[in-house]
Amino acid sequence: MTREFDLWLAANDNYLAAALDWLRARLVQLAEDEEAAAAAAAKQSRNGALVSADAGDSPVRVAGLRARPMLGRLFHTESGAPPAAPAAPEPAAPPPQRARIAVPAAMAEAEASETPPPLLVLAKRMGLSAFERQTLLLCLAMELDPHIAGLYARAQQDAARPFPTFALALRLFDEPAWEVMSPERPLRYWRLLEINQPGAQALIGSALKADERIVNYLKGLNYLDDRLTPLLAAVELAAAPLPPSQQSVADSVVRHVEQAGANARVPVFQLLGADSQSKLLIAHAGAERLGLSLYRLPAEQLPGQTGDLETFVRLWRRESALLPIALYVEAADLERGGGAHMMPLRRLIERDAGLLFLDVREPWQELGRDAVSFDAARPAPAEQLAAWAEALGEAGAGQPERLSAHFNFNVPTIRQIAATAAADSAAGGGSLEQSLWRDSLRRARPALEQLAQIVQAKAGWQDLELPETEKSLLRQIVDQVKGRSAVYDAWGFRERMNRGLGISVLFAGESGTGKTMAAEVIANELGLLIFRIDLSAVVSKYIGETEKNLRKLFDAAEDGGAILFFDEADALFGKRSEVKDSHDRYANIEVNYLLQRIEAFRGLAILASNMKAALDGAFLRRLRFIVNFPFPGPAERAAIWQNIFPARLPTGALDYPRLARLNLTGGSIHNIALNAAFLAAEKGTPVTMPLLLDAARTEFRKLEKPVSEADLRWLEATATGGGAP
Repeated sequence: MTREFDLWLAANDNYLAAALDWLRARLVQLAEDEEAAAAAAAKQSRNGALVSADAGDSPVRVAGLRARPMLGRLFHTESGAPPAAPAAPEPAAPPPQRARIAVPAAMAEAEASETPPPLLVLAKRMGLSAFERQTLLLCLAMELDPHIAGLYARAQQDAARPFPTFALALRLFDEPAWEVMSPERPLRYWRLLEINQPGAQALIGSALKADERIVNYLKGLNYLDDRLTPLLAAVELAAAPLPPSQQSVADSVVRHVEQAGANARVPVFQLLGADSQSKLLIAHAGAERLGLSLYRLPAEQLPGQTGDLETFVRLWRRESALLPIALYVEAADLERGGGAHMMPLRRLIERDAGLLFLDVREPWQELGRDAVSFDAARPAPAEQLAAWAEALGEAGAGQPERLSAHFNFNVPTIRQIAATAAADSAAGGGSLEQSLWRDSLRRARPALEQLAQIVQAKAGWQDLELPETEKSLLRQIVDQVKGRSAVYDAWGFRERMNRGLGISVLFAGESGTGKTMAAEVIANELGLLIFRIDLSAVVSKYIGETEKNLRKLFDAAEDGGAILFFDEADALFGKRSEVKDSHDRYANIEVNYLLQRIEAFRGLAILASNMKAALDGAFLRRLRFIVNFPFPGPAERAAIWQNIFPARLPTGALDYPRLARLNLTGGSIHNIALNAAFLAAEKGTPVTMPLLLDAARTEFRKLEKPVSEADLRWLEATATGGGAP
């Protein structure tokens, strides 16, 4: 603690001590007045002149000699007399009232100081009247001085009431107001007091207790209410400058708040986009500039029951008045306008008046409160390049360009990866370049397990048997992915383009002609992860679900630098049909969404299909490359046969030209080789021509192709002891 805080705390203690002394004195005075009135009433009773007070006309059942003066103060009448029966005799004049004990000079000085005590701060922020502030002090005294309970009982002339009540407050303080008990007045609305009202007991005579959070605040201890802490998480981020593109958004938020003024209701700030981390960084920077602590709330955590939600909203608003805080609500996964959590969130937005950030993908309308929307994206590629260069220094020469071209990270993530990779490299975990790439892949790996399957890319260029023209196209794809940073950023193409920054490729050809292998070769060459899209998990019969799944795919792959491989792409990218019913309309909507999304995708997307003619023509126009995978000729088939067997596999004398005469694709050749290997393992022999031709017969039958026994005569000749024909 600082010395200034210690001095303020001591001053507050002095203020509370003076306030308690003043309160005790007034309680003693009230008790003595009540006792004197009771004695006078008893004397008159003995003389036969008892005056009966009508308890129904008084807010608290008291002796008649004391009821009228209190009613006069409470209802602001001149005589203070309640309606009385016409025949009732006039009571004897009550004892003269003593002057009320004035506020001590110490309290008056504290109230006039530049740093007033928390009780006065609370009264101002919550809109408490002087009488309500004194009523709260009456309850606070019970927590600070347990011995004061005896005075409560004495002042109320009831040993069973050693606690504060509204009735006591109305008798004790100047300018009493009946409306202090209203649920709409601050004491009850802001939950400053707790009321214990068992059974049919009257509210005015029920026990009052100051809220624990408020007691600690008035004593000088300020913290977030523990009823909110299970739902909220403090946002604690390392202090670091934001890149200019994000800092400009934070500055705009600050300007809007400052222009609104201290007492105005600021708009809710909608932070748009898919990257929640960027939005959180921007919100934290804006709140920090305004001197506020930021708390994060997942929208799903909001209470669903109306009563619980109302309590949450009031407590949060109360905390906003007591603490410099702001709220960040994570609502990016909620459906606009629907969902079980939408109504609680809208209720919070409508009622809250403080600084509130809303994490959403697209702007929401009709929030019940003014809203300002900002696009909040990850740093621009040039900013990421600068961040990599700063984090790596001279040791990472050449790496910033490569890393910023393939990965899309925030500045804190870039710094963490750079530090981790440097430590791993120093500990013998490989070169800095290897560590950087490995750590970047690990950090950027998209969460696509439910919608896609990662492909272990093992194939290399030597495994791919294609005509040179097609191989040249594949190398161009690799070169364009590697050179994106230079062309788009260094040469300025990104400034002229807002779409088509990614690379979309179609691999067209029959099944088994090497399309999947070519995708593996590209992934291997680039060192990137490749995911095969699981169409059964992506395509949904429910309206809108397919688009949602595709959005997750593209967003995750784009941020992680992953390659998306759409096998059997014609199932997703088929031609739009004439609209005859609602099913056709929604199917066309899915295709239209894909058209827009694949054009906006900034990564590498590979579409594979053996039905090129079935694809929508609009897709073909948007593709950067179309690579045709022809049916392999005899020369390609011979090369495939020669490379199909692992080095450790025992083989006999194989006739590769004869095998190449079998009219099969590379995929079928792989199946034959594998099946022959299992036959050889069963027989305990090397892989021989008879086994291969036997496996080939099985493959032809599986494909329902005609079997030419002349091509497979080797097996018969060998069985009779002859040679190959």
